Amino acid sequence: MANSISQQGGGGQIVICVILLILSMVACQSVPDLDAELQTVIQAQRITRLDPGPAQDPALVALGQALYFDKILSGNRDIACATCHHPHKNSGDDLPISIGTGGVGLGETRQIGNGRQFIPRNAPEVFNRGAAEWRTMFWDSRVMLGEDGRFQTPAGAKLPATVANLLAAQAMFPVTSNDEMRGAVGDTDVFGQPNELALIDSDDLPSIWQALMNRVLAIPEYQTLFAAAYPDVPMAELDFGHAANAIAAFEIEAYTFYHTPWYQYLEGDTLALSDDAKSGALLFFGEAGCSRCHSGPLFTDQQHHNLAVPQVGPGKGDYAPLDLGRFSETGNLTDKYAFRTPPLHNVTISGPWMHNGAFNTLEAVIEHHLDTEKSLQGYDTAVHLPPDLRGTFQNDPALLDEMLQTVDPQLAPARKLSAQEIQQLIAFLEALTDPGVAENIAYLVPTAVPSGLSVDVVINREGE
Repeated sequence: MANSISQQGGGGQIVICVILLILSMVACQSVPDLDAELQTVIQAQRITRLDPGPAQDPALVALGQALYFDKILSGNRDIACATCHHPHKNSGDDLPISIGTGGVGLGETRQIGNGRQFIPRNAPEVFNRGAAEWRTMFWDSRVMLGEDGRFQTPAGAKLPATVANLLAAQAMFPVTSNDEMRGAVGDTDVFGQPNELALIDSDDLPSIWQALMNRVLAIPEYQTLFAAAYPDVPMAELDFGHAANAIAAFEIEAYTFYHTPWYQYLEGDTLALSDDAKSGALLFFGEAGCSRCHSGPLFTDQQHHNLAVPQVGPGKGDYAPLDLGRFSETGNLTDKYAFRTPPLHNVTISGPWMHNGAFNTLEAVIEHHLDTEKSLQGYDTAVHLPPDLRGTFQNDPALLDEMLQTVDPQLAPARKLSAQEIQQLIAFLEALTDPGVAENIAYLVPTAVPSGLSVDVVINREGE
């Protein structure tokens, strides 16, 4: 009797095992093979890794680092390139829109100067600008590499022939802007001396650049740095193009961070991405439609699109308090409110987002893409903007309607996304961030610069 029961029990165990095996097989069949799906997409869309470009000359980088952090390049000697593109702020400034000359402080603690106004746009991150794919600079692409290989810039034929690349061409212009770095007529610098750069006519760009070189080359340490970077160029033949080349070399050397989990995945490491990130990638390159504009190794088509982003800030140029984006450069009505697609490497650490920092979470950015009308008409300044910008939101119903009527049709996703899918998209965006940024970027700041002026740093940072 006991033996019979034992045999029956053994048979029951076998039946249970068979049932569990069948259930396991059914469960496995119901779980999608994310890697297989993603590999199919990668091959079909010919998705490739980022090529960061060539290494930079160390002597040029050393010169560029000094210039990048030195406030000598500003009319009032109170702001440097690094103030708005700082290593401690992941190559940006953590502000929706930047604060130029006359301001005090760094990052979110920076205060606008008396009688000054905000810079119209967000200071973009400067990651991976050495990649050969770059063809445009600035939110409105006013600096471009033409199809003929020539630089198209606001300087036209006045741009020095010594400018070596597109990033250097970009570096030529913040120093000429009254609000950003040059200052205004009547300004005095940090020593109480007249600002001689502001007295030069704004259209006389060569004179502004020459005045800057006069300042810089009057400093013996800069003479040494330029001689090391340009051993074959006599001191008298140096121009600001040489300085801009050095600034660009430093930016490339300092801010090239592309060893992301996504890069590792494309290298063959299937464990580099979480399942959520893989699902997010499938959405990104598929039904969510993100890759229509965020395409290529840089995750930008470098084209201009009207996303009906809330108009906040002082506005730009003759159209203030509005910022008409690319339209201000081309005059084409189809370019109204259109701005260049931003790249996405390290995007999770480079907010606030959009051309004017209108959104302070990536969830809000994605939701704006998914339902632009709801996002624009329900835009909450108290949620997304600091107090001193909340009153700048242009919410006239006729304006909002005009912006919505001309929204880029590529914006619409194939279907609505769930809250879980939005989080999966964010998981993929997180996989576009190089973990080396947090480890290395904060240590690029020199302790001193050749002019002897103060160097911007975050006060009371942990460990300092």
